[in-house]
Amino acid sequence: MSIAPAELGPREFNFTDDDFRALARLARAEFGLSLSESKKPLVYSRLARRLRARNIARFQDYMNLLGKSDEAEERLELISALTTNVTSFFREKHHFETLRSQLAPALGKQSRVRIWSAGCSSGQEPFSIAMTLLDVLPDSARTDVRILATDIDPAVVRRARAGQYPREEADSIPPDLRKSWTKPVADPSGAFEMIDQTRKLISFAELNLIEPWPFHGPFDAIFCRNVAIYFDQETQQTLWNRFAEMLRDDGFLFIGHSERVTGPALQALTTAGVTTYRKKPGASSATAT
Repeated sequence: MSIAPAELGPREFNFTDDDFRALARLARAEFGLSLSESKKPLVYSRLARRLRARNIARFQDYMNLLGKSDEAEERLELISALTTNVTSFFREKHHFETLRSQLAPALGKQSRVRIWSAGCSSGQEPFSIAMTLLDVLPDSARTDVRILATDIDPAVVRRARAGQYPREEADSIPPDLRKSWTKPVADPSGAFEMIDQTRKLISFAELNLIEPWPFHGPFDAIFCRNVAIYFDQETQQTLWNRFAEMLRDDGFLFIGHSERVTGPALQALTTAGVTTYRKKPGASSATAT
């Protein structure tokens, strides 16, 4: 997940500093997003579409709409408007090399394996995890191996669950994995889809990372990449600590290329490679403050 780029265009609606600050407070409270004053043009350009779609003339009226108890769906439209889901198969390849060479062999000795893709976007990350595990551990589809894939945006979760992608996205999948774990879609578009063995490993769900989580782990690995960078430092540190608590001893946390773990979670996590952390054996996570 990343903050959407600004789009240029004439101002159709009046958008005051007070309007922006009200939206920024809502984005922070509902989704943990940190919107600086420099993001005002970006916020306007994306949300003007929502005003048109709802036939609303003023941002103040849009804020009133967002505050209504029966407008939960519009609040999700808000997060979709403010963020864009930039992802690809096997993005940041070093993480998958670690999964293949360090984590998967150990997982093959376990009776239970759990991996979480937190902020899964349209599914390329969890399917990359699934293909890697199936390549190293061919029996994964018949054993207790599960990948939890979550995202706050229901639209991208639906696309992820469908498991179908345009032809050009296949180029980022290693040829041997593409041959083994994908198949063409039966239409002339050249699109492809993930085969059933990969799908069976993954459970997709909607989840807001700053709200309570309806599960307890432990996870052998958590992928949360290019999500926390858009939170303020306090929210980031709380999130890192919650992830540390969810990991088993020696479990891995993979984060984005522009992110770093800071704060109390470092009492439980140690650096284990480029944007890779590992939970110290016997560590108990500190409480974030």
